[in-house]
Amino acid sequence: MSAVFRAMTNSANLKHGISLWRHPSSFINRSSRTTVAFTGAQRRAFIAASAAFSNENREYVIVGGGNSAGYAARTFVEHGMADGRLCIVTKEAFAPYERPALTKAYLFPLDKKPARLPGFHTCVGSGGDRQTPEWYKEHGIEVLYQDPVTDIDVQTNTLTTSSGKLLKFGSLIIATGCSAARFPEKIGGNLPGVHYIRDVADADSLISSLENAKKVVVIGGGYIGMEVAAATVGWKLDTTVIFPENHLMPRLFTPFLARRYEELYQENGVKFLKGALINKLEAGHDGRVAAVRLENGSIVEADTVIVGIGAKPSVSPFEELGLNAAVGGLQVDSLFRTSVPSIFAIGDVAAFPLKMYNRIARVEHVDHARKSAQHCVKALLSAQTHPYDYLPYFYSRVFEYEGSSRRVWWQFFGDNVGETVVVGNFDPKIATFWIDSGRLKGVFLESGSPEEFALLPLLARGQPAVDKVKLQNASSVESALEIARSSLQEKSAV
Repeated sequence: MSAVFRAMTNSANLKHGISLWRHPSSFINRSSRTTVAFTGAQRRAFIAASAAFSNENREYVIVGGGNSAGYAARTFVEHGMADGRLCIVTKEAFAPYERPALTKAYLFPLDKKPARLPGFHTCVGSGGDRQTPEWYKEHGIEVLYQDPVTDIDVQTNTLTTSSGKLLKFGSLIIATGCSAARFPEKIGGNLPGVHYIRDVADADSLISSLENAKKVVVIGGGYIGMEVAAATVGWKLDTTVIFPENHLMPRLFTPFLARRYEELYQENGVKFLKGALINKLEAGHDGRVAAVRLENGSIVEADTVIVGIGAKPSVSPFEELGLNAAVGGLQVDSLFRTSVPSIFAIGDVAAFPLKMYNRIARVEHVDHARKSAQHCVKALLSAQTHPYDYLPYFYSRVFEYEGSSRRVWWQFFGDNVGETVVVGNFDPKIATFWIDSGRLKGVFLESGSPEEFALLPLLARGQPAVDKVKLQNASSVESALEIARSSLQEKSAV
């Protein structure tokens, strides 16, 4: 197996889905700890501490500037505990924003109304205020931009940033997210024209390339690969997607489901090279990427390459808090507390107890980023002690730009385990049900109505007993969902 393929598969193991690693009960039952907000007098004394610290607001500090940080800040405001108390330190030049936009509307062709900041600052993705830099100032939240944390001292509750600033905290929330898995420099991973997408600067760099591109290669058949390819063909660019698996989205899609999406993409001009391994990215005479060489010796010309082979949690320099080797990330309990009582971890970096499936998971998705932030801050600021009870949820939206022949929007809830029943033929709807030991464990729906999408989490959480034969014989997606709904109602009536 090539080193590149190993990198792709290892990254994919920590991407998209839920880890299958099952936790020991001793982890969930660790002794409880209580974090109490400062009294007025304590806070005044805390703020009056040594002027050697670079952050004025030292009671609560959030490290990271992604979705989780933005939603955590909103929750602090809702509890009246932000003004003069909260500091956010981030490596980015922007206030927290809704990161999914970067591979969706941000990449729309320039004449198709692409998304731009400040249009998608948090928390507009869930109907909240647009938290621009002015919003943070108005609510007394101190934000330190473009200065990532490089060191932590848990004995003195201090952080050091790349510029040398020393920051103090009473309680710390780590929300550093993930960094893109990259190809090694020795095989062309850093050539001009090779792109990775994790932040606005990455997306802006890609757009600059697309403005002059002719032949685009997307490496990876997961979320990023699908969403970027849908965008680049909208630019009328020759687009080829290369991945080592047998079909798109192998960690979620069944072969039948993947085939329907592959056909749609091909109708829109996307070409696929499946089961292909990358040998190296080759430069042209000008030093920019010019081709992708495969392990079988074949060459695919490209003047722009987008690499989407997974991501890894950005946990340095916090490893001493306790890494979970099985799923990656920092090990936390059901209130997102690390091994140090005053330090929490949320979003992509948290390896947390997934209560409903009785296992440890790390989820890279905006829905978990939002909900884990809210749960953590509520636990920190109040007497809330009930455990985080997350229902896995994934979605994608592609081909949404003007002039597209068809817009695509699917949602999945639950766990993709057991046998599958597929109903519909993607015209436009298709549904897939996962049934394990006679119970519905997961459900996928393409092009559903708002009412149908609202049913999915109820089914996945309720896990009703369903008649597999009835589902298989359903004449339409609508009738299949009605069969599942009836099963749920029967369970409730018992």
